Amino acid sequence: MKNDPKQIKAFLKEKQQQHLYRSPRISESAQSPHMQINGKNYLCFCSNDYLGLANHPDIVKAFKQAADKYGVGSGSAHLINGHSIEHQKLEEELADFTGRERALLFSTGYMANLGVINALMEKGDSVFADKLNHASLIDAALLSKATMKRYLHNDLTSLQRLYEKTAADTNTMIATDGIFSMDGDIAPVKQLSVIAKQQQAWLMVDDAHGFGALGKNGAGLLEQENMVQQDVPILMATLGKAFGTAGAFVAGSNDLIEYLIQSARTYVFTTAMPPAIASASRASLKIVQKESWRREKLQALIQYFKQGAGELGLQLIPSDTAIQPVLIGASDKALNISQKLNNAGILISAIRPPTVPEGSARLRITLSANHSEEEVDKLLQELQKIFKL
Repeated sequence: MKNDPKQIKAFLKEKQQQHLYRSPRISESAQSPHMQINGKNYLCFCSNDYLGLANHPDIVKAFKQAADKYGVGSGSAHLINGHSIEHQKLEEELADFTGRERALLFSTGYMANLGVINALMEKGDSVFADKLNHASLIDAALLSKATMKRYLHNDLTSLQRLYEKTAADTNTMIATDGIFSMDGDIAPVKQLSVIAKQQQAWLMVDDAHGFGALGKNGAGLLEQENMVQQDVPILMATLGKAFGTAGAFVAGSNDLIEYLIQSARTYVFTTAMPPAIASASRASLKIVQKESWRREKLQALIQYFKQGAGELGLQLIPSDTAIQPVLIGASDKALNISQKLNNAGILISAIRPPTVPEGSARLRITLSANHSEEEVDKLLQELQKIFKL
């Protein structure tokens, strides 16, 4: 993009004409099914706060107490003097929780993905990435200068064919979302692990949307699938979704974590998350493990919504997770339906290209353990009115 005001204006106008223009909403209340946004009260079905922990009093209390003790900012990078005892304890607890030797905190999931892939991959290497991977995994592969080879979504045959065209001595990585953020479906991680072992490749799973919400104890997709460190050498997960706080971590072998401490630029050259966030995340971890009813209720609500949507004939993208997308197609139509829901006091985002492929704009409905069946009923009733089902 040139330093040309006319070119900038033309770009913005084109986005508006394509119904792809985006603007932030201003929230004036805590995360909850009921929120005040842009001065209006809404019933929200668009948050990733899957377990309803973002405003949990025990987590808020832990944050406040840590802020009183450690202050607000960490002041520096982890390797200078920004690594607090709260960071260290959280890393140890996350490693134990996920069954990995070590864990390493990052400020965001985006930075974790960039840090890991850029530390492990370089020019001449190959990253095999699912077509529907999150933007952070795609950008990480591109910035690493490795060759990125994108296989068809969850298509193991497509992945195998790409490997057949790759030199046997090439350093490779298979990178995938655990739960795909816009479709809500799950990666075939067991089969990917088999292929990765056959090819002596790294396997990296971004479990941002599964961590906390899946597994007997909430340790995510890999716990649900009974997969250990040897099956998936690199686990990345975020704390800002089901855990209700902020930040991310990478878990794996002791040597992997030591290597990242020395080599991951997004770890070495950035300020550590505030200690109070780490303390709040530790409190969240206890609740995730103790209150399994949150996951049980979430699963019950998922099935309740799917049954109701099926009875109405809504075109859902197949998903058994908290992400329940209603496929619309055209961006303008998706925006129109989202606005009608908005007028009815229900907030659901219209997801459009480039976030999703052309012609697959959708309503991305997300459920939380804090929702009730009555609130789901209200959503279904409004969808029935709008679609005239």
